[in-house]
Parts: sequence; structure tokens; C-alpha cells
Amino acid sequence: MQPETLVVGLGATGLSVLRFLRARGESVAVTDSRINPPGRDELARDFAEVPAALGGFDAAWFTHARQLIVSPGVAVSEPLIEAARARGAEIIGDIELFARHARAPVVAITGSNGKSTVTTLLGEMAADAGRAVRVGGNIGRPALDLLSDSEPDFYILELSSFQLETTHSLDAAVAVVLNISPDHLDRYPSVSAYAASKQRVYHGHGAMVVNCDDPTVVAMQVPGRRTVGFTLGRPLASDFGILEHDGEHWLAKGEMPLMPVRELRMAGRHNQANALAALAVGEV
Repeated sequence: MQPETLVVGLGATGLSVLRFLRARGESVAVTDSRINPPGRDELARDFAEVPAALGGFDAAWFTHARQLIVSPGVAVSEPLIEAARARGAEIIGDIELFARHARAPVVAITGSNGKSTVTTLLGEMAADAGRAVRVGGNIGRPALDLLSDSEPDFYILELSSFQLETTHSLDAAVAVVLNISPDHLDRYPSVSAYAASKQRVYHGHGAMVVNCDDPTVVAMQVPGRRTVGFTLGRPLASDFGILEHDGEHWLAKGEMPLMPVRELRMAGRHNQANALAALAVGEV
């Protein structure tokens, strides 16, 4: 019997997908072009009943599967994936699967740099405020492993461009693109294509947090959506930035000083931006 769902790529993400689908009794197989991918031992130990083709993709499975769940490390331009899409198979990733089943609000963070720092900061801020949160995605635990019968107050997810390009249903309560710089050009034909993948985090109806110092991110703003900005310069009234106060630099909201920059435990201007981004997300 040919599997209805094919997991393409093992590793931590692929294993999380297998756990999620097996718990729901779905017909699933997994394939990986690597002969010894991360997670191979766990696959043999915990998923002995799952058909697996390692060391090369099984073309027959691509032909018959109605749904491909592609791990972030596998390019969706892979010819077998393109052919499956052309014949009508659904091509998604683990974040799309997560978005279809999560019920609590999602805070989604992406960007070329700083996303792990901001995701971690937000998790610590939420925990200090007594909120029940689950943090993961591209950092720590895979998103699907965060799901359980009891929902948290909200999820905080770090998302890569690779995860976003196979995501269609995510409607984040708050989304942020921290910055855009040339990256992953082995997977994207241009910087604009890479940026377009990042921009997908803003699809939906939630609040947008925007880096006012990055023209590419500023251009992603959607008219009519609630937007909070952050800048390393002087902020507008509702935004976050840096002010001169009592002879030193302070993190600020509008004209209101919040804390001296010197009290940040993280050094560097880039970490000032990360802290401001976290404050902006916390605002909404």
C-alpha cells in the first residue's frame, strides 16, 4: 500500500511530523536523500512500522502521495517535489501543519539576524509576567512538539524562510520581520525572492512589528493593520527606539524613557535593536 502522506527529510522536524501524524493514525512514510540523516537511530527505534527510504528519494512514493510534508532543509525546487505539485499533491511543511491545529495565539518572529535572541527574550519576558507560553519552531523544540491537549496562553515561534515558504494558514496574533540581508542565495534566485518568503509571516490579520531602519521591511507594511515600529533612532510616539535622557542613551517608547542602554545584559547595537523589537512585540 502506498502511503498517503510522505515526509520528505528526517532530522528533528521530520521526526516531529512522524510523531504528530502517527498519533492521529495517518498513513505515512518518510524519505531522505542522506543515507545517515540525523534522527536515523530514533526512526529505527520508535518508528519501526513506518516505511522509510534513506540514501535516496523513493520516486514511487512521490508519485502516489497526496500530501508531501517537506522539512526545511529540503528545497521545494527538488524535481520530484515539483512534479508532485504539478500533478496536484499538497506541498506543506511542519509549520503549516502546526497552524492548522494550534488554537492559542501565535507570536511569530523571523528575520535574517537576531531571531533566536528575540524569541528567547520574549519567552523570558512572558514567563516573568506569569504567562503560560511554549517556545520553539526554528529554535529548541519543533513546533508540532509544542502541541498538546492543554493550550498555553500563546506560542512564540522562531520561523525561518524555509519554514515560511511552505506555510499558508498561519495567522499570527503578532508577527515581526527583524531585518533582511542577503542570505540563503543557494536556495533563492534573488534577495527579493528571499525577502518575499520572509514576508509571508505577515500574511493574516494580526499586529505587525516592523524595523523602521530597514527599508525592505518597511515596504512590507499592510495598510489598515495595527503596526508598531522599532528603530535605533528617535522613535515616533507609538514606536520604540533610543532617546537621550539624563546625559545617556535610554531604550524608550515614544518620548518615555524605559531603561538605560547600559543596563542591557547584551552588548552591541544589534542587541539594542533586538531588545527594542522584543519590547515592541510585548506592546501588542
